[in-house]
Amino acid sequence: MKTYLKTFVFLFFGGLSMGNLQAEIRLPSLFSDNMVLQQQTDAAIWGWAEAGAKVMLKTSWDGLQYETRSDNDGKWKIKVKTPVAGGPYQIKISDGHERTISNVLIGEVWLCSGQSNMEMPMKGYLGQPVLGSNQAILKSKNINIRFITVPRGSAAEIQDDFEGSWLQAEPATVVDFSATAYYYARLLNEILDVPVGLIDVSYGGSCIETWMSSETSEPYLGVGIPKPGDSLKVPNRTPTALFNSMLSPVIGFTIRGAIWYQGETNYMNPDEYTRLFSTMVKEWRDKWGQGDFPFYYAQIAPFNYKLYKPREEYYEKLNSAYLREAQLKAMDVIPNSGMAVLMDLGEEYCIHPADKKTGSERLACWALAKTYDIEGIGYASPVLKEMIVKDTLVELSFDNIPNGLTTFGKELTNFEMAGQDSIFYPATGILRKKSVILTCREVKKPVAVRYAFKDFVVGELYSTEGIPVSSFRTDNW
Repeated sequence: MKTYLKTFVFLFFGGLSMGNLQAEIRLPSLFSDNMVLQQQTDAAIWGWAEAGAKVMLKTSWDGLQYETRSDNDGKWKIKVKTPVAGGPYQIKISDGHERTISNVLIGEVWLCSGQSNMEMPMKGYLGQPVLGSNQAILKSKNINIRFITVPRGSAAEIQDDFEGSWLQAEPATVVDFSATAYYYARLLNEILDVPVGLIDVSYGGSCIETWMSSETSEPYLGVGIPKPGDSLKVPNRTPTALFNSMLSPVIGFTIRGAIWYQGETNYMNPDEYTRLFSTMVKEWRDKWGQGDFPFYYAQIAPFNYKLYKPREEYYEKLNSAYLREAQLKAMDVIPNSGMAVLMDLGEEYCIHPADKKTGSERLACWALAKTYDIEGIGYASPVLKEMIVKDTLVELSFDNIPNGLTTFGKELTNFEMAGQDSIFYPATGILRKKSVILTCREVKKPVAVRYAFKDFVVGELYSTEGIPVSSFRTDNW
């Protein structure tokens, strides 16, 4: 009898306890203390409660109260009006059991994604440093820079949450955070004088196909898409795996825009990259439902990719200049996009350039000029406008050079010229204020030119603002 009574009491009170747990509102990791919400917008907040529960939300910055009901799966979503940048604030959420999100800032929120060069932390990788990072980490304490990192993960089906939390910038947190993302935020915060929030969703060695959904990938890839329950042997190379696990939980979080640093893993299929890249960006924008939000990306830096392939397997299209070309073309097909050129930052024997600050600040200049309308700064790389052949001479003119071209005192050594035989020879370059004149002793009737169109090369041609020219070619051979 005593045993029966104990069992009854346990089940009764245990049932009450479980009922309370089910009733208590649950929030994704994205909505937690120290978070940053996008300013002057209708920012989405969501979570879970009991099916059909009434959910109330109150924002301390304006005292407004919002109300909705969870759906049959317990999911609810509310959009709140955010003021100009400021804080800290509180958000109270209740379905009868109140939750409070504290120390909330309102500012500029950016999604940061890609592979290892986005993932690379401020402390660097083992034996691979980030230039100047120790001093930058030491001086990093800033309550107006906040970030959250989605941990590495892969899945054959859509996930709705992850383990993580928002952190404030300080040496102990910045040391392990993305260097590219941190330097980007640091410059935005300095110039705009508003809080900046970063969501890092990156995975080293990932190909672009992993960041696309199954419905988008299948028609384009022509490969099998993993199904629920499938094992993923190579998660960062399995189509849809990272979209399902890492990106899906953050889709819909209101952002200003995105920065992207990826492409190294796709260097072997440059002919497909422009199409895949533009398709991915379109899908992200469609799923976010914020229109064509700004999308700025880093062109992969020059590197000796022959290190990854035996000599007998190496062929012309494995020259990473073809992938850089695909990324250059992508600007013409992706609306509201911009590319930071890194032709002067590559390292022949390390795929992770140590100078992350320069590349990140080039990305930030795109945002500051195009998204935040700051005038008077250089941001877009010079691009070839026209090639004019005059007997044995070739003259190249460029766009995006308001104050002309420069090599900062270096010789022009990266140009090549070819005639009708399609054989390229080194060309001699003469720099004018807004053009380049080329000659080549071996080519009497020029047909095509190339600039820095090699696997590893150190770029030498810039706008006077210090923005480098991408590798390019005028042929399609």
